[in-house]
Amino acid sequence: MKVLIVSDSHGLTKELVELKKKYQTEVEAMIHCGDSELDAQSEAMTDYIAVRGNCDLDSSFHNDQLVSIKNKGNGESVLFYVTHGHLYNVKMSLMNLRYRAEEVGANIVCFGHSHIAGAELIDNILFINPGSIRLPRLRKEKTYAILEVDEAKNCIVRFFSIDGKEIPQLECKIG
Repeated sequence: MKVLIVSDSHGLTKELVELKKKYQTEVEAMIHCGDSELDAQSEAMTDYIAVRGNCDLDSSFHNDQLVSIKNKGNGESVLFYVTHGHLYNVKMSLMNLRYRAEEVGANIVCFGHSHIAGAELIDNILFINPGSIRLPRLRKEKTYAILEVDEAKNCIVRFFSIDGKEIPQLECKIG
């Protein structure tokens, strides 16, 4: 299974459309973790599983989503919890978000808000922040992530700059 994960695009449209076109035939899902600052019905946001960030005005976005995505490799579903992160104070700690993920039974959590790219395993839950494709923090590269889960449930999270170049030092392998 492959999943495209983006966040904090803050008004960008062309870049979201380009990412969608580039990956739509090779991923099972595309996730936007909020702060798109676009309407949910806009061309740029269609086909993304999207949530509402603190800068999003469109109230048709939900604050969070629990999404089951089927792994074509083994036929099993993986449960994703998608949220922006501002309601869980993720700039300070992932503890509140971990509690919520545990509460809903999520295997993988996708979030944004901090604009800091990274992935880590906490209590057997994979947390992924793709960074920001507009306003990155702690890095100069504007980033997004691709998650791959194989038949044996091994995960690899790869991060890319907006121009498609992989950033190997951010890669996270689980399993």
